[in-house]
Amino acid sequence: MPINLDELKNASNLRGKRDGGSFIAPVDGTAHVSGERSVPLLNLTIPALFADTVGKYGTLDAAVFVEQDKRFTWEELSETVDALAAGFLALGLEKGDRVGIWSPNRWEWLVTQFATARIGLILVNINPAYRLVELEYALNRVACRALVTAAKFRSSDYLGMIETLAPEIAQAAPGKLEANRLPALKIVIRMDEESSPGMFNFADVLAMAGRDEHDRLDRISDGLKPDDAINIQFTSGTTGAPKGATLTHNNIVNNGNFVTAAIRLTVDDLLCIPVPLYHCFGMSMGTMGCVTKGATMVFPSEGFDAGATLKAVATERCTALYGVPTMFVGLLDHPDFQSFDLTSLRTGIMAGSPCPIEVMKKVVSLMHMAEVTIAYGMTETSPVSFQSSVDDPLEKRVSTVGRVHPHVEAKAIDAEGTTVAVGAPGELCTRGYSVMKGYWDDEQKTREAIDADGWMHTGDLATIDAEGYCNIVGRVKDMVIRGGENVYPREVEEFLYRHPKVKEVQVFGIPDPKYGEELCAWIVLKPGQITTEQEIKAFCAGQIAHFKIPRYIRFRTELPMTVTGKPQKFLMRQAMIDELGLVTQKTA
Repeated sequence: MPINLDELKNASNLRGKRDGGSFIAPVDGTAHVSGERSVPLLNLTIPALFADTVGKYGTLDAAVFVEQDKRFTWEELSETVDALAAGFLALGLEKGDRVGIWSPNRWEWLVTQFATARIGLILVNINPAYRLVELEYALNRVACRALVTAAKFRSSDYLGMIETLAPEIAQAAPGKLEANRLPALKIVIRMDEESSPGMFNFADVLAMAGRDEHDRLDRISDGLKPDDAINIQFTSGTTGAPKGATLTHNNIVNNGNFVTAAIRLTVDDLLCIPVPLYHCFGMSMGTMGCVTKGATMVFPSEGFDAGATLKAVATERCTALYGVPTMFVGLLDHPDFQSFDLTSLRTGIMAGSPCPIEVMKKVVSLMHMAEVTIAYGMTETSPVSFQSSVDDPLEKRVSTVGRVHPHVEAKAIDAEGTTVAVGAPGELCTRGYSVMKGYWDDEQKTREAIDADGWMHTGDLATIDAEGYCNIVGRVKDMVIRGGENVYPREVEEFLYRHPKVKEVQVFGIPDPKYGEELCAWIVLKPGQITTEQEIKAFCAGQIAHFKIPRYIRFRTELPMTVTGKPQKFLMRQAMIDELGLVTQKTA
C-alpha cells in the first residue's frame, strides 16, 4: 500500500514534544531510557520507499553533483536507477549477490546504491581511502561478485590497484574474471568514458538491458522483504581490522527517516552532503534521509573540500548541512569564509566524533545554523541512536548528544553488566530496530557485540542524566586509570580546546611503570600560532586536577583520523610507545 509522506513528515513533531515524553526520561534512578513509539516504524523496502517519493515529487530536483555538473529530477534519477538495475540483471547478478562500490562522492555512487537495492543485491561500501591490502581484504571478506569503481581519486589509482591484485583481468573478457587473489570477483565496472581491459564501462551497463530485464524489475522488488540484508558497511577501523556490519532495508529506511525528522527536513529543503557516501553519514542519514522527505541532495565535490562546500551552500541555497567536527572547523577556518552567503542555512547535523563546544557555538552563530543538531551512533546501529532536537536549549545541544531516538532503547552499564545510576559513566548499550543483523559471516564477533538479549555494546563510555540526555565521555578502552584515578580523555580535551591557540587535540593514555598509565596530548595549533609544552601545562595548572594534566604533550601538523573524522588513538598511542621506547609494553 502506498505510504503517505505527509504522515512521515509529522514524525518531526516528536522532536519538539516535551510534555508528551518524546523521549522517556529515566524513572527509576538508573541510566536506562526508551524512545517515543507513537509514530510507527516504516515496514518498507528501499525500492518501495523510493518509488513512492518519485511518484509524489517526480519533477522536482532529487540530486545535484556540483563538481560533475550533473543534476537529476526524481524521475530522471529513477530512470537511471532502473537502467542500471536492469543492466545488473543482464550481467547475471542475482538477489543476495554482493556488489562492491569503490568511489568518492559521484552520481554513479548514488545510482548504484538504489539500483542494487532495487533488485536485492547487497551493496558493499568500500572506503575510498583503501589501498591494496585493505581492498583485497574487503572484497574477499564478503565475497564480492562484482565491483563498481571509479578510475582514480586523489592519490589513489583504483584501476592500477585492481590490476595489481588481479593481473588476470588484462586477458579476461569483461564479466569473466578468474583471479587468484580475488576468487569471488567476476565483474568489474569502471566509471568515466575510457575503456579498460576486462572491465565494463558504467555507461555500457546502463544501456545493456533489454525489455525482459526491465520487465523483471518490479517483480523482483515486490518480492523483497524489509528485513533482508541490503548493505554491508565496514567499520572504520579506529581499533583494529574492519568488520562488515550487515544492515537491512528496515535499518536504513527507518534511521534515515527519524534522523531527518529530527531536523524537520521537508521536500522544500536542500541538504548539502560533503560527508562520504561510503559511510552511514552520507548514505543512511544523507541519501536515504532525503528520500524519506523528498528533499534535494547536494554533493559539493568528490571528496571534502571546504571551499567547494561553502560555494555549493551559497550557490544552491542549501538549507541544511552535514559534517563531522573537523569539516566544520575547516569551513570556519577557510580564508574566504566571510565572502560566502550562508544565510539560507537553517539546520544540519554534526556527528561522527565528539564536537568541541566552541566549534558548535560558531556553527550556530557564524553559519546561521540555529537548528543544528548533534547525532550519535555507530555503523552497527544504522547509525544514529541519540540526537539532539532543533529546539533543545543551546547548552544541551553543545554539551550532549541529545536523547534517545524513537523505537530505540538505551542503557549505560558497569563492568559487571549492571545498569548504572543516572549521571554515572558506563558503557552505552542500545537495542531496537536499528541494530544490525550482525557482522557478515562472523558469528563470534557478532556475539561479542550483541548480547543474548539483543543489546548492542557500543564500547563508548556515556552518562545519561535525569532528563534522558546522553553525554559521551570516551571509549571504554580509552579511559585512563592513572594511579588509581579514572581519567576521561574527552573531559581533558574539552578543557584544552579553551586554549586560544589550540585548533585540534586528542588525549590518550600510554603505559607508565609508576602510575600504570600516563596521559598524553597531541595538539594541532591554529595557523600562525606557536606555543610550548610548558605553556600548555601552565594553562592547565589550577584549572583541572593535577592527575588530569597530560604528562606528555606533542605538537603535530595533523592528527591521524579515519575518512569520517574519527580519531585513531591507537595509532597515536603506538607512536608514543615507540618514541618513548616502551617496547615491552606494546598493546594492540
